Amino acid sequence: MPADPSHGSGETPLRRAADTSRRPAPSPDARRPGTSAVEVRRSSRRRRTVSAYREGDRTVVLIPARMSEAEERRWVTVMLDKLAAQESKRLLGDGELVQRAERLSGQYLEGRARPATVRWVTNQNTRWGSCTPAEGSIRLSHRLQGMPEYVIDYVLLHELAHLLVPGHGPRFWRLLEAYPRTERARGYLEGVVAADRLPQLPAARGD
Repeated sequence: MPADPSHGSGETPLRRAADTSRRPAPSPDARRPGTSAVEVRRSSRRRRTVSAYREGDRTVVLIPARMSEAEERRWVTVMLDKLAAQESKRLLGDGELVQRAERLSGQYLEGRARPATVRWVTNQNTRWGSCTPAEGSIRLSHRLQGMPEYVIDYVLLHELAHLLVPGHGPRFWRLLEAYPRTERARGYLEGVVAADRLPQLPAARGD
């Protein structure tokens, strides 16, 4: 299934023919258990866009020829996650978000974060999530729907932590240290922001 981060469309035969370099992805993450082989194709015509699609038992990732190996590894991971999210097509309802929040609070915050409401909203286009501590309410942007669950968990846990600590100081970040996929989730969202110009990341350390 095509997944173009800039336009959401697949590649035409003409654009595929412009790819000048083909080789297996060098990143260890490119061949994870349960996934197909990954082939990276570099194109001299491609300037800024990255796309990916399934081709038989392979996943093909199309990138600009000038991209560095480090950027290639990063984008392979982002696109594999994006394809998997699109193919799962499973959306969490508000009720499931509440249950998820309770589980995350118990697992990482000793059950101390107890939101009154957790829900999806469609009017939140400049941030991934928000909360109002005084009301105990948490809102997640509908743009997260369909993304990998570990990404949704990170944003949800981020907002749960705000019920305990409003700002982004050292005390806040200590609450998130136990979540093992923080950096991976932030990397995924960073890739989505760069590709699609979607809402900005939740604040980073030092913000």
